[in-house]
Amino acid sequence: MTTRFRTFAEFWPFYLREHSRPATRALHYVGTSLLAVIALAALLTGRMALFAALPVAGYGLAWLAHFAVERNRPATFTHPLWSLAAEIRMWALWLTGRLGPELRRAGVA
Repeated sequence: MTTRFRTFAEFWPFYLREHSRPATRALHYVGTSLLAVIALAALLTGRMALFAALPVAGYGLAWLAHFAVERNRPATFTHPLWSLAAEIRMWALWLTGRLGPELRRAGVA
């Protein structure tokens, strides 16, 4: 059964709990970082064909993490837009060293 969320604020702790294992989050960070590098390279070089690699970079490692490490179903399947926003937020908080408190508030050890 799919949980219904009325707001992103309700969805955010759920998203973090779905990424409770450090290896899951690490694979997400690598995938999101790779996505950013590919997008930037496409824009800077004008090689728009690189944009075709974005879904593989963005989803490939993340889905691998969910199926092989976390052993759960990616939230993207049921909440695609909020998952995208949460992915960007999680990545940005990790990059700036501010993810720890968010994980603790969500109940992730």
